Amino acid sequence: MLRSRLLLSLTVLLFSTPSQAGGGGPPPTGRATTATFRNPVLDENFPDPFILHIGRTYHAYATNSANANVPHAVSRDLVHWEIQGDAMPVLPPWVRGGRTWAPEVSQVGTTFVLYFTAQDDASGRQCVGAATATSPAGPFRDLSTKALVCQLGEGGSIDASPFQDADGKRYLLWKNDGNCCNQATNLYVQLLSADGLKLTGKASTLIQNFQLWEGNVIEAPTLHRAGGVYYLLYSAGPYDSDRYAVGYATAPRVTGPYKKAAENPILVSKGEVAGPGHQTVVTDGAGRTWLAYHAWTAGRTSDAVGGYRSLRLDPVTFSGGRVKVAGPTLTPQRAPTP
Repeated sequence: MLRSRLLLSLTVLLFSTPSQAGGGGPPPTGRATTATFRNPVLDENFPDPFILHIGRTYHAYATNSANANVPHAVSRDLVHWEIQGDAMPVLPPWVRGGRTWAPEVSQVGTTFVLYFTAQDDASGRQCVGAATATSPAGPFRDLSTKALVCQLGEGGSIDASPFQDADGKRYLLWKNDGNCCNQATNLYVQLLSADGLKLTGKASTLIQNFQLWEGNVIEAPTLHRAGGVYYLLYSAGPYDSDRYAVGYATAPRVTGPYKKAAENPILVSKGEVAGPGHQTVVTDGAGRTWLAYHAWTAGRTSDAVGGYRSLRLDPVTFSGGRVKVAGPTLTPQRAPTP
């Protein structure tokens, strides 16, 4: 009888398929090992996430931690993640260390360009820089003596996000850091040079904080084009609270004019998920679009009380000028296709 039970247990272990994923390293085969998954997909501090899909690997980047200027993680299926280390271990000459925020990466030919926010040593303001590498894993280096974008008269510049249009032109979005010093916050877009390292032309103002739910800040712009419509997602409200949330605006052209959605905000705190935001859009192997974002746990919305912002993932659709997010979720859902 004991031998029979042992054989049965071994059979179950060999042929069972896990039903839930989250954390841990990427599957060795590069294929999804689960039919479903449950949030968070990376249950540790990984704020202001951005995800880049290169080949069969997803690369995620986050705001600085105690151990890295640009924390970097990899996955083969968007669900199992493995921390790799620091994608930008050496900071540029113009930067004062300790406040490297919201990195996002774009592939330009055979080069990868990382746009990041850091503290300008000369002014003390947060400004935007650009670093390059030959691999999405880095190491990224910025040899510049000054920032790429630094609106000192508007409080500084943060949250840079690259966008490539259907015609191949590249743009950079960002926000002025006006909430640091009792000024309005605006989201901007400006054309980039072909190599992605210089701004050309003039910046266009897209939207400004004026709705009640936004409070004194809008930030974290993400631009996505679908069906001829430009969808500008953004986060607003105090980031260290359950009032932080995601909204969007739409336009017929990349430079606008943009109209905010009447149903804003579209991703808000729910249950034990608090302050979801700083979103990014990523497409899986089957062409499904997902919204990756960070969120606190309810009751712990700051580092001071032991809180941390984990990485989460929910389906998002863009259709007919509307954005719909199936989240925030805590129950099992269908896993992405690698």
